[in-house]
Amino acid sequence: MITGKNANRKFKLGMHTYTLHLSGLGESWGFQSEGRTYEFEKVINLDKLMDMCVEEGIEVIHMTLVDLDDDLSDEHLAAVKAKAEKLGLDLELNISFNAPSDPRVNCTIEDSLEIAHKLGCKLVKYSTDVEHPHPISHSCMCPEAMEQMAKIVMDFKRNIPTIEKYNLKIAIENHCDLFADEVIWMVEQLNHPLIGACCDTINSLMLAEGIKECIDKMAPYCYCVHFCDNRVFADPDGTHSLGCAIGDGDVDVIEVMKILREKAPEELDTIDLEIELPLSSYTIEDGRKEEIDAMRKSIKYMHEVLDIGIKGR
Repeated sequence: MITGKNANRKFKLGMHTYTLHLSGLGESWGFQSEGRTYEFEKVINLDKLMDMCVEEGIEVIHMTLVDLDDDLSDEHLAAVKAKAEKLGLDLELNISFNAPSDPRVNCTIEDSLEIAHKLGCKLVKYSTDVEHPHPISHSCMCPEAMEQMAKIVMDFKRNIPTIEKYNLKIAIENHCDLFADEVIWMVEQLNHPLIGACCDTINSLMLAEGIKECIDKMAPYCYCVHFCDNRVFADPDGTHSLGCAIGDGDVDVIEVMKILREKAPEELDTIDLEIELPLSSYTIEDGRKEEIDAMRKSIKYMHEVLDIGIKGR
């Protein structure tokens, strides 16, 4: 039960398409070798996904360029926009600059704004892919990272007229590559009401940053949230963080929602479910079933326990 300040604050329930990445949606992770990029077979296309989201109670689709099947024609983008509007679904676009695994998600700021506008998106989220030197744990705001961040800030500044023209919300993510303080620095440097942050509730672990500390810092800047839960454990092979259904892991997701309800600005109107199940221990076919089951379990938990979205849609 959510209690405390702003306990009744409502959010739409969205879903990052990466939740179903074994079905070929979102992004294929970890399949580069010998100069080649491998991807999961697409067994659910965007058209089918939109129908599924309506059936399952998802109100917003947080999508990548992969979901558009390499077709960025005006006709295709208009058709996707029309179907989303017909079904009452909002769309958000997820963009990377230099993704380490799947280059299909990469795009420039200029091109992504045009694509998002043609799709009728309300928000574009950016992974910056900034590279920190090793050791990473104490490299926040180091010169090597600041040089990259400054160039990205200037690139966003050059595109502010287009952002304003299309009235697009912009969210810069702590995508396993930016500390909370670095995201906040970029947002404050840009100092624009349409530009905020995207907080992924598990990514801070990649930089040895505490989850609660990261969410506490980023919440006042959040225009977008990737809502994740992971199991964290140690065994003879080391320390691991494995994705799971919301409510099944070691992230205090109830406390996370309390923080977001209390501290996030009004621009945050959607909480985007994201799951990354382990790739091992089952066949690809069983993995796809596991993803669907975890998605449904998460939706139920987010509806009934966290009071996110519209129940019984």
